[in-house]
Amino acid sequence: MLTSDYLAILAALVLTAFIRVRFGKRSILPLPPGPRKLPLLGNLFDLPTDHQWLAYAKLCEKYNSSIIHLGALGLDFIILNSFDDAIELFEKRSHNYSDRPQFTMLSELMGWKWAMSVMPYAEAWRDRRRTFTKYFHPGNPDVYKATQIEFLRKMLPQLLKEPENFLSITRHAVGGISLSLAYGLDIKETDDPNIELAEKAIASIVKATGSGTYLVDILPILRYIPSWIPGATFQKQAKVFRKIQEEFLCSPYEATIRNMATGSARPSFVVDAVSNIDENRNLEDQHSVIKDTAGTVFLGGADTTLSGIHSMFVAMISFPEVQLKAQEELDRVLQGRLPEYDDLKDLPYVAALVKEIIRWQPTFPIGVPHGVMEDDVYKDYFVPKGTIVIANAWAMLHNEADFPDPSSFKPERYLKNGQLDPKVRDPALIAFGFGRRICPGNHIAISVLSLVVASVLLTFNISKAIGKDGKLIEHSVKYRSGIVSNPEPFKCTIKPRSKAAEDLIRSAADSY
Repeated sequence: MLTSDYLAILAALVLTAFIRVRFGKRSILPLPPGPRKLPLLGNLFDLPTDHQWLAYAKLCEKYNSSIIHLGALGLDFIILNSFDDAIELFEKRSHNYSDRPQFTMLSELMGWKWAMSVMPYAEAWRDRRRTFTKYFHPGNPDVYKATQIEFLRKMLPQLLKEPENFLSITRHAVGGISLSLAYGLDIKETDDPNIELAEKAIASIVKATGSGTYLVDILPILRYIPSWIPGATFQKQAKVFRKIQEEFLCSPYEATIRNMATGSARPSFVVDAVSNIDENRNLEDQHSVIKDTAGTVFLGGADTTLSGIHSMFVAMISFPEVQLKAQEELDRVLQGRLPEYDDLKDLPYVAALVKEIIRWQPTFPIGVPHGVMEDDVYKDYFVPKGTIVIANAWAMLHNEADFPDPSSFKPERYLKNGQLDPKVRDPALIAFGFGRRICPGNHIAISVLSLVVASVLLTFNISKAIGKDGKLIEHSVKYRSGIVSNPEPFKCTIKPRSKAAEDLIRSAADSY
């Protein structure tokens, strides 16, 4: 039997949907094409809950349109499958398409509303963006390149010692880079508590965004439902996830502040920013901006870069001929030494390989949604204020016209006469977002990925894993759904290319 409280909540849901549909502002112009909508519910049952980028691409193909519309309980969703559409709306009309929809589960209940990538387009976001760009400006690689090299030099001996643990070893190295850049904290060789905390935080975000849209995101009124009400298990999840988020944001920041007080802090973003606080301005606000920005640095590097690195291993076991070509270039250019940051400009095939990793399996296949701030008209379609606009980056990066044979891994597509061809669209222009909400740290992510590719392929051979029966394991690696798409755990064989490669790895690591 339903309780009176439960019936009241159910009635509120129906009323909310009715008000949105009945009184929502509409135009005489049509919405973009899309599936037929049910009364009140709209396309609630058409919203994909798994590998959304594939479902959206199929819908666009079905309706022969690069832009489609879905509506659910009075909310509007527009999906862009074309690069040109994304440029027109997110860049040329960025003044109206730079907001973020506030997903109640992630931002409010779990508490991630401080993260730069999900903050509304307002002054608080601008403060954090300016703070990030001031320290991590693309024209100042000296801030991060030494740290990148240090952690990658330390990573190689671990791969040599425990190649079967390559997933966790690379995760530790990339997390260490982000943690060091943001906070300058000492990092344990294994089982570092801050890196483990980052893994828990990322896992909670993936879980919150990977199983389809929470109903509370469509009907925010549900956030007031007590956790004991049937169907409100999201409240219990949110409570656990919020505790992880709070520890992730505060613990490393507070540790850095303590180190600064004792004079033991190492150089980092937080140390530099706190040391330059303006005593004549609100101190609490400035600390909040610094803390939030540091959290964004740690979060962004700890997983988004890692996804590309793991995709590199997937590509090498799937397309071994690519590995051989990269190794030929590395041997010829580096002449038996490990790569430095300044070597990357002399490695065009490696650069093309990195571009193909970014394109082939994008870390953010549907990006982070944009929000429309005012009513608009595009291609004679009405775009209502508050519409959630999703750029299907996967579809753009697998567009046959721009990237022929898109399912194949072909670094050569970016090369002409042995050099990068500027006429070929750079996947980074899609993979890292658009307009004013483009990822501000994309240059750091690309440099880390490039150095990992060059360092690993110079010293190791990567091949398919061998089963207990002595035969090669033939399987296709699957990718998880969510805002961030990572490959599911997989195995491969990693062996040093030669005795000289082993000696090079050990000698380079000895200097750290």
